[in-house]
Amino acid sequence: MQVIPPALDRLIDDLGKLPGIGRKTATRLALNVLRRPVGYAQELSQALAELHASIQLCSCCFAFSESDPCGICADARRDGELVCVVEEPGDLMAIEKTASFRGHYHILHGVLSPIDGIGPDELKIQELIARINSGTVKEILIATSSTVPGEATASYLIDLLQNAPVKLTRLACGIPMGMDIKYADRHTLARAIESRSLAK
Repeated sequence: MQVIPPALDRLIDDLGKLPGIGRKTATRLALNVLRRPVGYAQELSQALAELHASIQLCSCCFAFSESDPCGICADARRDGELVCVVEEPGDLMAIEKTASFRGHYHILHGVLSPIDGIGPDELKIQELIARINSGTVKEILIATSSTVPGEATASYLIDLLQNAPVKLTRLACGIPMGMDIKYADRHTLARAIESRSLAK
């Protein structure tokens, strides 16, 4: 006997294909959609259907956008000489939430991972070099994550760009706000010491 109706089961399976969503979470989300008015499900399906038709990559920074160039690249108040290199569009969104960065971005759309067949040619690295060669960029802030692939990507970029006519900087890493120092792992603590700055 089939306990879950086929239509609901298909939705659970589709939601379960999203990263970070297991069967239990997918079931909870599907049941939530089912409990809401039918108009909600229709709006959700319309938004999903229009997603690929409405969104494109910005030809300058490769962010997801409905316009080209995107709003950040088109904003004359931002510093076009400073470019922050991030792995994914979600990283751009996280940095923008801080409201402390006023430069431009360059999204690699991944990190180097030879085991997964992702090399430099699969990332937007040549496009970054072209931006630098245009002569408008003065500083590259490498803001990849502190994971092994993120660090490998940062090291590759630093080696590749060491003779480029730009200042290369890294995103500082260290102890999170509110964390007791004795609970920090040794790698985080070591990076915090290496990234120390003048006391203000």
